[in-house]
Amino acid sequence: MPRTPLPRRASVVIIGGGVIGTSIAFHLAEAGGTDVLLLERGELGTGSTCRAAGGVRAQFSDELNIALGARSLEAFTRFAQRPGQEIDLHQVGYLFLLTTRAQVAAFERDVQLQNELGVTSRMIEVDEAERLSPLIDTDGVLAAAYSPEDGHCTPESVVLGYASGARRHGAVLRTGTSVLDIERRGDRVTGLVTDQGTVEADTVICAAGAWSAGIGELAGVELPVQPVRRQVMFTEPMPDLAPVVPFTVDFATSFYFHREGSGLLLGMSDPEQEPGFHLDYSEEWLPRLGEAIGTRAPALLDVGLTPGWAGLYEVTPDHNALIGRAAEPSNFLYATGFSGHGFLLGPAVGEVVRDLCLDQDPFVDIGPLDVRRFADGAAIRPETHIV
Repeated sequence: MPRTPLPRRASVVIIGGGVIGTSIAFHLAEAGGTDVLLLERGELGTGSTCRAAGGVRAQFSDELNIALGARSLEAFTRFAQRPGQEIDLHQVGYLFLLTTRAQVAAFERDVQLQNELGVTSRMIEVDEAERLSPLIDTDGVLAAAYSPEDGHCTPESVVLGYASGARRHGAVLRTGTSVLDIERRGDRVTGLVTDQGTVEADTVICAAGAWSAGIGELAGVELPVQPVRRQVMFTEPMPDLAPVVPFTVDFATSFYFHREGSGLLLGMSDPEQEPGFHLDYSEEWLPRLGEAIGTRAPALLDVGLTPGWAGLYEVTPDHNALIGRAAEPSNFLYATGFSGHGFLLGPAVGEVVRDLCLDQDPFVDIGPLDVRRFADGAAIRPETHIV
């Protein structure tokens, strides 16, 4: 069956069909935005979103990230009603295990800030951490930070919910469509050249995740985003596994796990991983992962492990997102560079970018996330709660 021709023009064209792009499309279309078009070169959610571990939290060190995380967490709890999709949300809590006095002091400050902003996180003693997450070995753990309302859900379902909701409100979502060039006239974008034809556009939004630097280059906007491979594994079914397992993070190593079906999902960063579009699964991280498991959850060494997948973080120099409107072209907006936090911030980011498009004030000032913060002499906002 021949494909429906690409629309010749749209008021807003969103590039990228992951959680950020579909959230923006939903929020814009719901607000009455007409002629909203989303372009995805593959299938919806098949970039980084479907490779995410699914964690959702408001435990951050940066005030702006806390606000975005809390707003998104609230939206996830109501997702079955709006946009209307079951996402298998498990609010089992996030548990950060801390092994140095510096970590404890930093998390104490961060928890105080989180509490001031309405997040129900708290510092807990080691024995309580062990009760919450019995698989851990607490040797060397000095304290922990815990937030019971955090947890995890299914990324593919979130994308489906936003995509379905966007379509119900009139947005057009086109998969299998690659952006080849961005046309400009003066200080404005005028259209996009795709492998399915050319589209005139009043506004273009880059939500292309790890591929955003290339999209920015087409528009003449520097977006300092690097792709970095992250990988996960799964345990075989564990018959004696507790029904509730918090999203447990050994902060010093970034080793984490949470319940996935009848077993666990495991993940960890690899500091030796070179940036690049490494999409294949590699076993090079296994020795370091095995060492972390042996130290922090040794019982898992006796459980069978199966390979998971490789996905891409979209990393910026300060591990904070890029959200804003380009100085030139002025009708080019961007929401990218979430450095591993894109999925969990998706609902709030959709709201923020909707408001930017409609020339309204977002619920939070996202000026500090403007890409121009990396200009010489500009202050940056480091985020330390990196997993």
